[in-house]
Amino acid sequence: MSAAASSAISVATNPLKSLTLSSRSPLPSAISVAFPSRNRDTPRRRLILVSCSAGDGSKPTILVAEKLGEAGVKLLEDFANVDCSYNMTPEELNTKISLCDALIVRSGTKVGREVFESSRGRLKVVGRAGVGIDNVDLSAATEFGCLVVNAPTANTIAAAEHGIALLAAMARNVAQADASVKAGEWKRNKYVGVSLVGKTLAVLGFGKVGTEVARRAKGLGMRVIAHDPYAPADRAHAIGVDLVSFDEALATADFISLHMPLTPATSKILNDETFAKMKKGVRIVNVARGGVIDEDALVRALDAGIVAQAALDVFTKEPPAKDSKLVQHERVTVTPHLGASTMEAQEGVAIEIAEAVVGALNGELAATAVNAPMVSAEVLTELKPYVILAEKLGRLAVQLVAGGSGVKNVKVSYTSARATDDLDTRLLRAMITKGIIEPISDVYVNLVNADFTAKQRGLRLSEERVLLDGSPENPLETITVQLGNVESKFASSLSESGEVKVEGRVKDGVPHLTKVGSFEVDVTLEGSIILCRQVDQPGMIGTVGSILGESNVNVNFMSVGRIAPRKQAIMAIGVDDQPSKDTLKKIGEIPAVEEFVFLKL
Repeated sequence: MSAAASSAISVATNPLKSLTLSSRSPLPSAISVAFPSRNRDTPRRRLILVSCSAGDGSKPTILVAEKLGEAGVKLLEDFANVDCSYNMTPEELNTKISLCDALIVRSGTKVGREVFESSRGRLKVVGRAGVGIDNVDLSAATEFGCLVVNAPTANTIAAAEHGIALLAAMARNVAQADASVKAGEWKRNKYVGVSLVGKTLAVLGFGKVGTEVARRAKGLGMRVIAHDPYAPADRAHAIGVDLVSFDEALATADFISLHMPLTPATSKILNDETFAKMKKGVRIVNVARGGVIDEDALVRALDAGIVAQAALDVFTKEPPAKDSKLVQHERVTVTPHLGASTMEAQEGVAIEIAEAVVGALNGELAATAVNAPMVSAEVLTELKPYVILAEKLGRLAVQLVAGGSGVKNVKVSYTSARATDDLDTRLLRAMITKGIIEPISDVYVNLVNADFTAKQRGLRLSEERVLLDGSPENPLETITVQLGNVESKFASSLSESGEVKVEGRVKDGVPHLTKVGSFEVDVTLEGSIILCRQVDQPGMIGTVGSILGESNVNVNFMSVGRIAPRKQAIMAIGVDDQPSKDTLKKIGEIPAVEEFVFLKL
């Protein structure tokens, strides 16, 4: 198109495509008239979430460390080079991980700090094929910028069914009676069980699996109560479950079913003290995590008659020792971590984790990320263009800072007609941080380590939300980024209070720059931008456009904002190509141009 075209043209873009840049081309600093010779080296771009491929288009490498369903492996192989290496020692894993972009494990592989250190920054995604992530060092993963995703839904029903199977088998002594008959015995009186109807089941941990166990227990005629400090009461009441305190659950229950993650707060949550609070003759089922029970204390409670029976699918150490008193106890039913072991669940988990890992390596925002801002899939879809806007505003703002000015104070303002509770800005904050830090450092920032990196570098970011009147159809109207206590390469970018200030909004799904300093502009945030402060006079658009056209630089958008007619104006020009230094010099030599800056997005 003609560089002098007066009408604004919005080039349609796919927001997701913008998120999946795999190019690692140099990102130069801003070039201005005041600093014509400055060409500071800057880091190369990375994906918003992860970087998975080299510039030559080679496939990423995914290491599968434990058995994964064929459907999941096939999905991975369509996207990447897949290395299925099972039963590795920790040393073998540490050696191999430096050649891998992603790692998929189940519960048997420990992914500790040594793994992330050994990866030398290449490992970008760890996929846990299942729900629990206690075998992954999340703090180390976050520090090293590695996204951790899990597969929380595919094995929900299988785990719940196994919990119910153990509950019934324990109540009716199925395992013990089976072993007795196979040994040639016929001891009907010895294996008299208890009924489930009318008994109280306490579900400790009312997440996905706990909820499904409760549904099935209600169908068996049991009264179900639950304890979970994070569970909404309305969801529990909807299926006829009462939420109670932890102590009330222990004191009331005839049966206890555990469905909580293993965390410092839940480690050995069932111990000598808590067993003493239980109703005598209680029966316990655990298909969650072995570490939530103090196994030695459970043996003592069984021997003392406090606990009548236990049915366990998980153990603190797996497999447990052959001479384990707990495993060998006559009133304990055990299975070898079979909660997710149905054919349907295995394939479902394999597909779910493969899709999560491939999506993360493609730069997609992962709804199952466990060490990044947790945002629902619906919100992610709605926020995609604002995520792009947030990062690009950060990149623009920091490129406007003059050399030697350290960026320490950042203020972000969001205007929206939505209530504060309906606007989660964590994801946007992370992307603004990424945009600010990457162009001026050798650190690669992603969604996972943004807050950690900002704190490490002394970057203080404050947020302000301005509530607008009107329809809350869009999540945001504008995002404003201000950098305080810095000098600017482009004086017109300073606000009245002296901060570098840029503002943007999303129009028709495309991010736009709408204000620089006190000047209103309107230019799509695509390619690169040239900002010129000029005397407002006829022919300026044509003059600048002609210089760019002669250099074969295509203009995709042009906008002029001014204070008043024939006064100062800001011309914002979106270009698809990077102009040469000679071309930029010619623009700077136009008599009416008072200052200009080239910004690479």
